[in-house]
Amino acid sequence: MNTLDFLIVALYLVALLVMGFMLREQTNKSDYFLGGKSLGWKPLALSVMATQLSAISFISAPAFVGLREGGGMQWLSYELGVPLAMILILATILPKLYRAGIVSIYDYLEERFGRSTRVLISIVFQFSRAFATGIMIYAVSLILQGTMGIEAWQAILLTGVITVLYSLQGGMKAVVYGDAIQMVIIVLGTIACIGYGLYYLGGVDAFVANVDPDRLQAIKFDSYGFSGDGFGFWPMIFGGVVLYASYYGCDQTQAQRALSAKDPENLRYMILANGVIRFPITILYCLSGLIVGTLAMTEPSFMAKIPTDNPDWMMPMFILNYLPHGLIGLLVVAILAAAMSSLSSAINSLSAVTIEDYCRITNKELSQNNYLKLAKYMGLVWGAVTLVLSLYAGNIAPTIIEAINKVGSLFYGPILAVFLLAVLTKSTSGLHVNIGLISGVLFNLLISVIAPEIFWFWWNFIGFVVTIIMAMLMSKIKPFTYQSSEREIAEGPISLSILTSKDVVLLLGMFAAMIAFCLFIPTAFA
Repeated sequence: MNTLDFLIVALYLVALLVMGFMLREQTNKSDYFLGGKSLGWKPLALSVMATQLSAISFISAPAFVGLREGGGMQWLSYELGVPLAMILILATILPKLYRAGIVSIYDYLEERFGRSTRVLISIVFQFSRAFATGIMIYAVSLILQGTMGIEAWQAILLTGVITVLYSLQGGMKAVVYGDAIQMVIIVLGTIACIGYGLYYLGGVDAFVANVDPDRLQAIKFDSYGFSGDGFGFWPMIFGGVVLYASYYGCDQTQAQRALSAKDPENLRYMILANGVIRFPITILYCLSGLIVGTLAMTEPSFMAKIPTDNPDWMMPMFILNYLPHGLIGLLVVAILAAAMSSLSSAINSLSAVTIEDYCRITNKELSQNNYLKLAKYMGLVWGAVTLVLSLYAGNIAPTIIEAINKVGSLFYGPILAVFLLAVLTKSTSGLHVNIGLISGVLFNLLISVIAPEIFWFWWNFIGFVVTIIMAMLMSKIKPFTYQSSEREIAEGPISLSILTSKDVVLLLGMFAAMIAFCLFIPTAFA
């Protein structure tokens, strides 16, 4: 990197701080945590995708597709469950949570099932999200070390302190608008890598002639995930639907954006956009990995710069050695942007959940001014926690990223089951769902120990089914009489789903198009 590159990075960071300062006026908790419920679907959709398609995806997805042993375009199979999951949460969970007028989605669980259920799931969210975010920041710091020539702690502080400051000042509006800008930068950076990769390969024909055909298979219909195999069609569908429905609908970092929409229509458009646009962006990631990986295979000098035990260095080394100055600075900004997107979302959501938990447990009613002050203090605390975790993650990061995904799959299914039972049934109580939740998690843990050959993506679906069965069984053993809340009585009967028939056709059509595209890839290069 030269002076121009560093200047671009510095200007971007200053612009983020200025944006946070300009959006700093908030009068209540809705302004701070939900952007005053005034946000449209376009910035919200970009914000959600920026968090989902994070720095890890920007670096690791291309490396998986282009270089990792056993990798390739099967990365796309991770995406197959997304449109179906969007149908599920639009028809059930998100409309109910939006109409509840809450900040923390776990408030709804307390209203429906009692405090024990709320605290159980809330604690899991807070510590797992802080841990996962800390590891993500550490992974990005490795990339910044290589590109900017700075120490690990400097990279972590550069990423973390700026993000904490602008998200604390601007609240949810700063998070959403910052994420939207970052998503645009990430996509443009990926397209630039595709263009320069093809240029150095000698064009499209040279790429097609040299690409490894074994890396083109995106769907495996003959792999069921029960014999030590993974990435099969069926586990990615069943497990994927549960994972994404739980993440988009039952994880505070994502659901909080849905609660920030200015009306149900903008909420619906936001989710539809994620169901449709997310896959094309993932295709760009995968295509960049396929192209740059092919270049590495044909250029020994380039391959020598990539550590044999860490293919994640493929994209940073490509950026440094094959892109012009100025564009290098923009790509470093893209990596920073992806990391900041995940961190800012985590800080805002963790702060929201912690304060709401504090107010509920202590039965304290804070003034709006005191609430906002405490919100910013808690954001600062959670920002410090994630950065400290990042600083001490060096010895565990190479394996912990995969471990985080597995740990998430232990909980995603049971958590989704609890929210669906809350929304769709009136025969289950807090006792029923707590027993179901614990049973689902313990059953997944048992499978991980006695049947490690079962692909971990199945855990999402298995935990979901076990939780539902146990909760419903307990409701038969110990019946429960549902009491409508004062708000429900006042509102009267409300239609749950905000889906239209056109939405269902669109998302099912997208699902079919995704499968068709995955099947077409190998024939396109034949």
